[in-house]
Amino acid sequence: MSTVAGASRRADSHLIEESILPVWLNQRTIGALGYIGLWIGMAVIIATFQLGASGVAGLSLTTTIVTIFLANLLLGIIMAMTADIGTEHGLSFAVYLRAPFGVLGTHFPSVSRGIVAAIWFGIQTYLGALALNGIIGYLTGFESWPLWYALFAILQIANTALGIRAVEKLAAVAAPAIVAISVWMYFTLTGVADTQGLNIWTFAGDADINLVALFVANMAFWSTLAVDIPNITRFLKVEAGTKSYVRRNRNIWIAQFVALPVTQAWIALIGAASFIVAGDWNPINVIQSQGGGVTLVILLVMVVLAQWSTNNSANLIPAALTFVNVGAPKISYTMALVIAGIVGTLAMPWLILNNLFFYLGLYGALLSAVGGIMICDYFVIRKRRLNVPDLYRADGQFAYAGGFNPAGLIAWGIGGGAALLALDYAYLVGFPLAFLAYYLLMRFWIAPRYRQAEIENPDDERYLATSVGLNWVYQDGAFHRVPTDRIPAGAWKRDDL
Repeated sequence: MSTVAGASRRADSHLIEESILPVWLNQRTIGALGYIGLWIGMAVIIATFQLGASGVAGLSLTTTIVTIFLANLLLGIIMAMTADIGTEHGLSFAVYLRAPFGVLGTHFPSVSRGIVAAIWFGIQTYLGALALNGIIGYLTGFESWPLWYALFAILQIANTALGIRAVEKLAAVAAPAIVAISVWMYFTLTGVADTQGLNIWTFAGDADINLVALFVANMAFWSTLAVDIPNITRFLKVEAGTKSYVRRNRNIWIAQFVALPVTQAWIALIGAASFIVAGDWNPINVIQSQGGGVTLVILLVMVVLAQWSTNNSANLIPAALTFVNVGAPKISYTMALVIAGIVGTLAMPWLILNNLFFYLGLYGALLSAVGGIMICDYFVIRKRRLNVPDLYRADGQFAYAGGFNPAGLIAWGIGGGAALLALDYAYLVGFPLAFLAYYLLMRFWIAPRYRQAEIENPDDERYLATSVGLNWVYQDGAFHRVPTDRIPAGAWKRDDL
């Protein structure tokens, strides 16, 4: 079965490429443990250390950690909702955005997210390169962070290009190793604190810290994954033929509501402890100054695994899929990964890192509005039903006005603009405003003017997928509704598997 046969002869071929077609039920290989591993790997980011250090500079350690935990727990609720787009229809983030933004309008929010993901790839790779340079320089005397940056970037891109199975396998190795090393880091730092007569749990900083701003900053940290988590959840194993939201998404619960907030709070705790001990948010620098060769090797493993596992799932895959969405069918998945690496490097992440929280606030504000629009469109306007074939048609219902849905773009402008004006409260402002604006515009203006089949005829058998045990299969230039047992085994090949 050729998934793109004849596509180049169609007027809408620019909307189709293998890696952004719906994922079938028999292509979904990630279980609950695999997803937990992915999230542990993603949540361990060196930049997270800075979040903990920033909080404890003016708040107690307990208050800081509880705030970070609750912020990630709230964001987990939003992720659990957007995740259903992947588990139900097997769709990627950028393709789904064709529904609320239009087949061309999707490029504004999706490319914005793609660029952010690429920049985060650069930041993560740069942090990894600095650590590699310091450690290898100590061991051998040779230093060249640009060299380590280039080699580390190539390694990560190559691994991600092997597909989601390779990403999952890396996470399965990285997650337990990262947890073990992070525990060692915590006890090392508290040991240093004891020698200085410090108790990290009674430490009280004197900086002026806004508790709500810290909460929102932590929401902004994962606002990216809150909107594009379908890129990952479309590969999760699901129970076909059930309309129960809880059962259909059962493989996400522990990862979303335990692994994410607990791991994020734990890594922030280590960053806070590092700040208390040495005034440096980066525990790698602190521990490196305390130990010898074995210590440095352990830190090297931590740095490589933490940055690598995060970049694969949280940055490279989302960036690549948005770039494929723009350039299909000429830009393949592998080519898009290379583009993501180049964009992330050209953004000069070594400069952005000095203004990390301002950067977090800006993109968190814009993406908070996108999250509000997505949830309103999927759950309230369409009630999870989706005319998927028209997502891939240039002249279908999602063409709206010249390829753009005014409701999505205006709501994004309202929600995102308001969030930018109130950066300290960005997510709490942008999300509800965009949700409300989109609902009103879509309900009373766009839907009556541009007919939406799944709204006018809410037929589960035609517009749901996993819930009714069917797959959206593209074959010979058209989409078909196919039960899993009727898909030939030879039809499994995809660039992203």
